[in-house]
Amino acid sequence: MNAKKHRIAFFGSDEIALPFLGGLRECGVEVSAALTQPDRRSGRGRKLKSNPIKQWAIESGVPCRDPQKPSSEETEWLKSLEIELIIVMAYGHILQRDLLEVAPLGCFNLHASLLPAYRGASPIETALASGERETGVTLMRVVPRMDAGPTVDAERVLIAEDDTGATLREKISLSCVPLIERNLDSLLAGRSVEKPQDETQVTYCRKLTKADGLMDFRVPAELLVHRIQAFRFWPGVSFPLGELRIRVGKSSVGDLILLPGEVACDREGNLSIGTERGALVVHELQKPGGKMLPARDFLRGFAIPNGTILESESMPDLLVFGKSNSKA
Repeated sequence: MNAKKHRIAFFGSDEIALPFLGGLRECGVEVSAALTQPDRRSGRGRKLKSNPIKQWAIESGVPCRDPQKPSSEETEWLKSLEIELIIVMAYGHILQRDLLEVAPLGCFNLHASLLPAYRGASPIETALASGERETGVTLMRVVPRMDAGPTVDAERVLIAEDDTGATLREKISLSCVPLIERNLDSLLAGRSVEKPQDETQVTYCRKLTKADGLMDFRVPAELLVHRIQAFRFWPGVSFPLGELRIRVGKSSVGDLILLPGEVACDREGNLSIGTERGALVVHELQKPGGKMLPARDFLRGFAIPNGTILESESMPDLLVFGKSNSKA
């Protein structure tokens, strides 16, 4: 491969792309430029912090820019570097047409779903929360519509019963490596085969919010388990109890017949909560400011009486439908 002679730019902001960038280097490709998000304040001290892609670029000696919003200055910068191919993953900015067209070999995105399903901002967590048993990464050409470009290839990823949002993100991250390895030659030669997406099968997922951590016991227990697994890292799933919100950790589906929201404790100290179908068996609980504890230990110091009816809170739909603008 004559990959070292090509000039590739990468657009991204999330650590999910780090294995893929390492894979490029293993293939003999050196990234010539990077565009990423600007530094953000984070942590208790609210100090400015660079995202993982900017840190990678600095450590790797890759020229990097982090504008609040890409503009003609970035387009001219990439032209001056004679960039031939752009690869994008989890950048988070709208890509204007002049930026898409700056590289003669095109602009391609690694999207964390099996398109055309789960276009949009939260494909990993939404697929898990929806009970999917399989997902993956799709390599696609970027066009000025949300994840609507023709697809080149996909790497499938099985979803295990115990996967959380974090573990599934890691699987998706690693799956980008074989995907790009088997397609890099054709991308650099400008001869990749592209297939239009089936627009009749399109679904869109939105950006997650804190409201996605609400619990509605009027839905099946299985659905609640999927959401707890998907949102365990953020926003976390919880229910109101008095003036507190109790966060739920590892959970499973049980056979007790209870009213929606009705509480019952078994001999092992697990907390069961009635739902529309089946019982939600909660194995871990956490109160504000505390640690996530096994349910038995939690309930020793914070009893929830049998027969308590927990309030159901309506959960926002995770999927939205219709057209949207492009954000890679």
